[in-house]
Amino acid sequence: MPLALLAASCGPSAAGDSPRTAAAPDVAEAFAVRPLATFNEPWAMALIPGTPYVLVTEKSGKLRIWPSIGGVSEIQGVPKVDYGGQGGFGDVVLSPDFEKSRLVYLSWAEAGAGDTRGAVVGRARLSLEGTPRLEGMEIVWRQTPKVTGRGHYSHRIAFGYAPNQLIIASGDRQKMTPAQDPNSDLGKIIVFDLAAGGKLTPVPGYVSLGHRNILGLKFDGIGRLWDLEHGPAGGDELNLVKSGANYGWPVVSEGDHYDGREIPPHSTRPEFAAPAISWNPVIAPGDFIFYSGKQWPGWKGQVLIAGLGSQGLVRVRIDGTKAFEEARYPLGNRIRSLVETRDGSLLALEDGASGRLLQLTPAKPN
Repeated sequence: MPLALLAASCGPSAAGDSPRTAAAPDVAEAFAVRPLATFNEPWAMALIPGTPYVLVTEKSGKLRIWPSIGGVSEIQGVPKVDYGGQGGFGDVVLSPDFEKSRLVYLSWAEAGAGDTRGAVVGRARLSLEGTPRLEGMEIVWRQTPKVTGRGHYSHRIAFGYAPNQLIIASGDRQKMTPAQDPNSDLGKIIVFDLAAGGKLTPVPGYVSLGHRNILGLKFDGIGRLWDLEHGPAGGDELNLVKSGANYGWPVVSEGDHYDGREIPPHSTRPEFAAPAISWNPVIAPGDFIFYSGKQWPGWKGQVLIAGLGSQGLVRVRIDGTKAFEEARYPLGNRIRSLVETRDGSLLALEDGASGRLLQLTPAKPN
């Protein structure tokens, strides 16, 4: 579906472009860490409400449920994915009416003709009776056009603005210039009305462009949409997403090309929306959440970022339309995904072939 509407890594000590207001404490001062399970290249997870279960996508093409049901942890009926590079299984998000519909939304990389690929979003009903399985899988969106390469799919999913609206992050697929082309899905955030029959209709005014590689897509407590993006050599971004806004990629960036060629910063082109905060050197983010404050009251409403390059969590304070880094919490491994449980504790997924699922709770005082 073409877009028809237009309204690397660094160490944990590297700072962002806003000064930190607190020193980065050692993880022992912030968290008690408990390993729960191990997965093969986990990418995303979702909690099933009213149950102890967690759904986890593995990039190579498996959907797992933890704890296992009847000794079975692999969910049947998953789609075939094009695995390689940054591609494979992506996001997993439950429908807002999941407890009634049992619908699960998934994203993955799909092969096309002539060595091309593109992101896909599909939905299916989750059955936990007998062998866990997906039923009635249907594709609701395909990234257009399919292109060569295996990077920058983004394919994050969120629900918001209204319960029947689906937001999809579509990366630039490492092609750069299509991010500025209104006739391409690449480098865009697109919002759709999701009709009862599953057909997606683009919503006027809820489109942004000029994005690179979106790895996080979330609503804050007052209904504003934010995205978290990988920059090139420098320039990771947290953006407040505004209707019709252009975020400048690849015309402007707070980083430069990997070959050393400079990219003008946002300050040189005020017509492009500037990030709320950027990082140079990068933190290489995996995902993020807005935290409720239940276990760490002082963090209420703040952003917790899963850091790949920074190998831990990065805590960011929101002040209006700007953001400021507060602290970093090293966990010793690349962190791909983060969710908050009902009681306010955290579940974090490590990246890689033996990525652990970690439970994070407040450290006990000495």
